[in-house]
Amino acid sequence: MELRQLEYFVAVAEEANFTRAARRVHISQSGISAQIRQLEHDLGATLIDRSSRTATLTPAGEAVLEHARAMLASANAVRQAVDDVQELVRGRLVVGMVTACTIGGLFDALSEFHLAHPGVEIALIEDNSDRLVEQVRAGVLDLALVGTATAPPEGLNALTIISERVVGAVPPSHPLAGRRSVTLADLADHPIVSMPQGTGIRTVFDRACADAGIVPNIALQASAPAAVADLATRGLGIAILSETMFTDFEDRLSSLAIDDVDIPAVLALVWRSPEGPALRELLRHGRSAFGESATLPA
Repeated sequence: MELRQLEYFVAVAEEANFTRAARRVHISQSGISAQIRQLEHDLGATLIDRSSRTATLTPAGEAVLEHARAMLASANAVRQAVDDVQELVRGRLVVGMVTACTIGGLFDALSEFHLAHPGVEIALIEDNSDRLVEQVRAGVLDLALVGTATAPPEGLNALTIISERVVGAVPPSHPLAGRRSVTLADLADHPIVSMPQGTGIRTVFDRACADAGIVPNIALQASAPAAVADLATRGLGIAILSETMFTDFEDRLSSLAIDDVDIPAVLALVWRSPEGPALRELLRHGRSAFGESATLPA
């Protein structure tokens, strides 16, 4: 008795026809008939009633069918287990990261994964969040760390790393420096320094301005938070940053809470289902590296 004979038997049982079953398993009708006759000979019982145009199971065939399916499922599980091990030995992961990322947890996760599975090739690319999300959806990237105004992006799984407010940041010489909070209307009277469209922070800011009916004066744009802060330090505009970004520059800038921006800026790992074994393992390291701050959205 061979696995292929059981596969052919199950095909005939499910198709109720030798011709359709033969097409399904990609062999000739005579071939499938010969293999099932050999199976019947080995088992010492007729499994299929061939007396009519429809192939029906005999009582012996009915008794065999469940076990045949179970044996085939077990064989497939064995193959999958080997494939999983092989992917963790010789696989490849392509990981995306939002431009100028300063969150070290991703690098920690990649490092720990590489130490555990040195045979898996890792490719890392930078881009803005919108393009990274589309590349994950298209299967170009296995995983990406992105900034977004919503998590998870539609159609993707997400592990939220940070969810926080957007703030303004000004140097001590700025007219708003003495205030603790402002509104978007207050900001509209001043030039703004922001990250480009397609980034999570900018998406939050633009959406809040649109909801308030305000057109901000985006004077300058820079991809890196440090560049945005440096431009603001030099008096070229109000920097729009997340709370975490601002902490790196609080020695030279003052934070302005923006009262009417309620949408949080979210930093999240995003990926498609189903996950392969290498990606599952990298996600495990990611949850460990980011610790308690990482949460799966409800």
